[in-house]
Amino acid sequence: MTVNARTITDEEFFYGHKACPGCGGALAVRQALKVLGPHAVAALPAGCMSATGFNFPQLAFGNNAMITPFAATAAVLSGIEAGLRAQGAAPEDVTVVGFAGDGGTADIGLQALSGAIDRNDDVLYICYDNEAYMNTGIQKSSLTPFGASTTTTPAGKREHGCLTQKKSLFDIVAAHRIPYAATASVGYLNDFIKKVERARDIKGTRFIHVMAPCPVGWGFPSADMVDVAREIVDTGLWYLAEYEGPALTGAPGGTFHLNRDPKSFKPIEPYLRRQGRFSADDGADLALIERARDERWSYMRETWG
Repeated sequence: MTVNARTITDEEFFYGHKACPGCGGALAVRQALKVLGPHAVAALPAGCMSATGFNFPQLAFGNNAMITPFAATAAVLSGIEAGLRAQGAAPEDVTVVGFAGDGGTADIGLQALSGAIDRNDDVLYICYDNEAYMNTGIQKSSLTPFGASTTTTPAGKREHGCLTQKKSLFDIVAAHRIPYAATASVGYLNDFIKKVERARDIKGTRFIHVMAPCPVGWGFPSADMVDVAREIVDTGLWYLAEYEGPALTGAPGGTFHLNRDPKSFKPIEPYLRRQGRFSADDGADLALIERARDERWSYMRETWG
């Protein structure tokens, strides 16, 4: 059965957590587990969702779930999958899933993720991207966008926030010829749900990179979270895409597909100005952000067809 807003279960598998109001990461975990069902086994590294979901004795997971070392999410997923297989667990009944933030994925956890993809272990890895190390004080990660102010990349009269561009993690994962990878946003929840469902039914390593805004770290009212998560897509500063590797397509390099390819984008300035982290950026900074966006889209359209 296709999962959508009408058919998704009312049963909750992630509830009673201590996440901040309007947490995009909590919404991503909640919806993903609804799709994956009660037999999913989850692993989470040090980060927002482990800090807010494992407050003994008030544990927030209805599924079997465990905390991993910060760098080892994908390695622990591999171990869980091997153990379940050794016990004879039916693969259609169990999904081994990891939930890790941008720092725990693109920085400290990238080596373990690369190894899991290389082995093609039968696991699903979901990166909820709030674009900084939010759990430990809003420090820059390699997925922090240019111009964003963090505690380690402050912005002001003499400083311009983050001076590096957001790492192209989706491209890095696809370059491994992974069976399936996708990008998503909690602002387009039906798209995210469909991609989790698709990933659930594919064998081998699967990866979903979901944009999950953080009201505290980004500096906007918690009630605006879904609107911000939608607007980052509508401005073209994030994209919804899928990659199918050779195992699914038979093509040596696999295939890419843009799920949304608008003819025009919403202006970036209103989106950026509604967030405190971009409040010190000047016109030159905004122009650089817009130029990087246009270059990225030009590359995707020309290369992915």
